[in-house]
Amino acid sequence: MQNFSEIHALMKSDLVMMDEILVNRLDSNVDLISQMSQYIINSGGKRIRPLLLLLCARATNYKGDYHYSMAVVIELIHTATLLHDDVVDGSSTRRGQETANELWGNAPSVLVGDFLYSRAFEIMVEPNSMQIMKILSKATNQISEGEVLQLLNIKNANVSQSEYFEVIERKTACLFKAACQIAGILSESDKDIINALGSFGMHLGNAFQIIDDTLDYESNSSVIGKEVGDDLSEGKVTLPMIYALENTKGSEKETLSNAITNADSSNIDNIVNILLSVNAFEYSRKVAKNESNLALKSLEIIPNSEYRSALKLLCELSLDRNS
Repeated sequence: MQNFSEIHALMKSDLVMMDEILVNRLDSNVDLISQMSQYIINSGGKRIRPLLLLLCARATNYKGDYHYSMAVVIELIHTATLLHDDVVDGSSTRRGQETANELWGNAPSVLVGDFLYSRAFEIMVEPNSMQIMKILSKATNQISEGEVLQLLNIKNANVSQSEYFEVIERKTACLFKAACQIAGILSESDKDIINALGSFGMHLGNAFQIIDDTLDYESNSSVIGKEVGDDLSEGKVTLPMIYALENTKGSEKETLSNAITNADSSNIDNIVNILLSVNAFEYSRKVAKNESNLALKSLEIIPNSEYRSALKLLCELSLDRNS
């Protein structure tokens, strides 16, 4: 296996089953809910989180059917957070498409986000596993904490690397972790395997988010579906900027500080040049690679199979991507 499409090919029948359940479970007799839900779900995400759950279930030899509906739960929770995120950030596009709040307004977006959360909780009780419910309710709580922490750090030029990690572990990595752990619980794996899967998910999620934040400065809207410096224009302080602030002084440091404090990306070309001059992208990618390596190490306990190979490939692809 060399690329993402091969992972999709390997998991095609599982993904088809999951999609069928997803479409079925999004059905509501309130037309606006169905309409908005279908729009968001079909707006071109990679479905990394549910894919992780399905892969981990296969890698631990799960023989039942609950992995499909649990993958749906993970996707619903993730989609709900995106809906609420876009309202908080005032985003008008995501992945090159208009956001739900742009099309329908903030109030419907928040309420349909609530519907997706509540539908996820409705489905998650079905395997009748207290362990799964604990993991998912904790993860949902942590995501909310991560969002609030990120909000508190807006326009703050003094955010530290450890504070940044605190945000991304809650905001992103904890749902990766939950997806992987749930698969191990479903397949009744022993505690060491469930912990290893959780560790894999957490480190992969960190790597994934760090690369995301790096691409925000390195890429362009035609590649990642958002403008360069979007995070900066929202006052979000991410790893490349934190590292650059630690490694500049004088007028350069002042330029970066002012851009964050004023959530101003109008001088983005100059800012990117400053980040390049201190190797901020190189550093961020190195940190992401370290997280990816920790994820790979966690997989060593999992029996060898094409599914474990696919999980390893996901680690490599999480670093080597442009969207």
